[in-house]
Amino acid sequence: MELEEIKLKMFDKLKPSGWDKVFKSFIFSKDFEDIITQLKTLSESDKRFTPPLKDVFRAFQECSYKDLKVVMIGQDPYPKLGVADGISFSCSKTKKPQPSLRYIFEEIEKTVFQEFPSYQDPDLTRWSNQGILMLNTALTCQINKIGSHYDIWKPFTAYLLDSLNKDKKLIYVYMGKKAEEWSEITDDDNNKFFVKHPASAAYNGSKWDSNNLFNEVSILIKEKYDKSINW
Repeated sequence: MELEEIKLKMFDKLKPSGWDKVFKSFIFSKDFEDIITQLKTLSESDKRFTPPLKDVFRAFQECSYKDLKVVMIGQDPYPKLGVADGISFSCSKTKKPQPSLRYIFEEIEKTVFQEFPSYQDPDLTRWSNQGILMLNTALTCQINKIGSHYDIWKPFTAYLLDSLNKDKKLIYVYMGKKAEEWSEITDDDNNKFFVKHPASAAYNGSKWDSNNLFNEVSILIKEKYDKSINW
């Protein structure tokens, strides 16, 4: 498939959710062409990446731009083949929460709900549909190589966060050091939360403390948008 055809397909996927207007100039720029070319070259040299290109913009497809309230930023997609689905932390392909998502669910159970269902659907489309953009600083990752595509996606992430900063006042959640590196792009009159990445607890077997993140975000959403979030 030619580069122009790939870009058109990806652009068309953004139209129903309204993100096409945000990304139009970037998708048809040299910067985005360089991203696609790098991914294509890596794949052809047997350095496969995840999620597949068809799912890369899924977080934007499922989160309407006009309803956007929260940008929750992680690091990069799950590095195992067949796990990442284009929405950060989501596990719709495996239907089984990965360790990072299990820690998130445990924190929600502890802080938000008195009674939490024993099984929580690991497909986080439901969060996206409520105006929470589940974003990673890199939208792809080489299989079994965490952080491998961080530099590839830097121009895209910079463009996105700068565009949002100019157009909307939002709630930002930065999970981990890689996400926190981007916090200076957004003005201080946005609401910002900084927490450790849940994977940090998964790696050392400790507990993940979100500093009551999900309650705090819920309160702000109610105050700013008069909406209730169903985690």
